[in-house]
Amino acid sequence: MNWLAKINLSTVVMRLGAFRSAILLLTIVAISVFCGYRVGNFYHSYQSQTLAQQQTRLDFLYQQLVDKTKRINTLDVELEVERMANQRSQQTLKSIEQEHFQVKKELAFYEKVMAPEKAANGLVIDNINLTKTESPDHYRFQVVLVQQLLRKRYAKGFIEVSITGSLDNKPTTIPLSVLSTLTKKDLSFSFQYFQIISGELTLPKNFIPETINVAAILPKGKWQEYNRIDQIHPWLKSIDNIEQSSP
Repeated sequence: MNWLAKINLSTVVMRLGAFRSAILLLTIVAISVFCGYRVGNFYHSYQSQTLAQQQTRLDFLYQQLVDKTKRINTLDVELEVERMANQRSQQTLKSIEQEHFQVKKELAFYEKVMAPEKAANGLVIDNINLTKTESPDHYRFQVVLVQQLLRKRYAKGFIEVSITGSLDNKPTTIPLSVLSTLTKKDLSFSFQYFQIISGELTLPKNFIPETINVAAILPKGKWQEYNRIDQIHPWLKSIDNIEQSSP
């Protein structure tokens, strides 16, 4: 910047003359104005373009916000519809359960009159199901117990299971204790409305099952009398029942 300090305007005027100096000054001013205008115009165009891009982006974000808001409102309406439908389903299910229980009560009354051996103080063996597994001669079983009479006290006891069939061409009845590792505790029940007792068993080789025998036993206690129910189900029929109910 030292060369700038050496410039003496008086010397320039004396050498160029007043007219030429004025022309030079006007030229410098014109060039400065022109350059300033061009630079300003460039930055103005850049700012306008940036502003337009930001406005476009802002409009896009606003549109997304509107779309999201509509989507949320739609989901809120669908959720409310589902909630109301669920409430109606729960009410319908409760009504069906009440009707089912009423039918069970009526059935228990008629069974008590017509077939007292099928119920013990309101307790019945509602169903016996068998499911064949992938392992040879290996099965899963389910015993569904239902208390048909409305009682405040629990039905307490245990079940006994045995399989009757033919072993080496001889009639044979095999208790579950031989076919499974289940204990008496595993086969015990204590319930007010219903209970499912399940387990697994493996049949011996050369054994052809014919029936599955289930007994529900209510031992004598402080609040209940001794009772016993026995049911015999055909083996194949028990397997068919659970297979037909599978999807």
